[in-house]
Amino acid sequence: MSESKLRPAPLAYENEPFVNSPDGRILRILSEYMEPLSRFRREQIQDTVVFFGSARFHSQVDAQRSLSELDDDHSSQLAAGRKKALASVDMARYYEDARRLAFLLTQWSIQIPARRHRFVVTTGSGPGIMEAANLGAQEAGGKTIGLNINLPFEQNPNPHITPALNFEFHYFFMRKFWFAYLAKALVIFPGGFGTLDELFEILTLAQTQKLAKKILVIIYGKQYWNRVINFEAMLDAGTISPHDLDLFRIVDSPEEGFEFLRDGLVKYHLGPQQPKRVGEAVPEIAKTNP
Repeated sequence: MSESKLRPAPLAYENEPFVNSPDGRILRILSEYMEPLSRFRREQIQDTVVFFGSARFHSQVDAQRSLSELDDDHSSQLAAGRKKALASVDMARYYEDARRLAFLLTQWSIQIPARRHRFVVTTGSGPGIMEAANLGAQEAGGKTIGLNINLPFEQNPNPHITPALNFEFHYFFMRKFWFAYLAKALVIFPGGFGTLDELFEILTLAQTQKLAKKILVIIYGKQYWNRVINFEAMLDAGTISPHDLDLFRIVDSPEEGFEFLRDGLVKYHLGPQQPKRVGEAVPEIAKTNP
């Protein structure tokens, strides 16, 4: 009586139940490190400028259209909706400013003579300020990066991201790693909890000297941020030092923001090339202290 042959087991890395199990977590984490690194090398991305801000802002055109539609409806029950629409029109200026600043930065950066792409505009991939920054960079003719996050209520990448630089992450901490690791500057537009999280994470790394590079930090919009964060109160209470206020610059126009970025990037990152560390991978991505 002949024995039936046992079928070969699936290769471990092709075993989906294992790869997607708790035991396969380390493989998934490593994938979210190595796959982006591979693409950044292939696309010749050396470093980035990251834009953060609210996903809830709309362009001036879209915000005005929504308000006009409500004004055409004379129902008395739309008062709350009209108040929200008026606020949206007011905050739309930040969408347009982010678009303009990303355009100015990219227009300048693509003229830098370099083997790799410098100071590439990067966002969290979604709508609002993220969409505006990706759009501005695209309009200037540059590459632009989107680091999306997989959520239960799916956030779709906006259409202005360079397709080869459109990323999808499962782990927030790996996405945050790629935001910080390549960044030479951070631009913080008005936003909510996520924006505050990213701002204070970078400021903490800079304050505690965990970075072996200079990250420029722009906080955009005095009117908004002076109502949200009272840095002077922190200083008066002794929770921060006076020199901690030098870790960032508050600006109020795309032109002011661009001039600060351009001057700082030239000063700290376009000077004489420093020798690479032993074993450093190409591209020469941002460094942290050992």
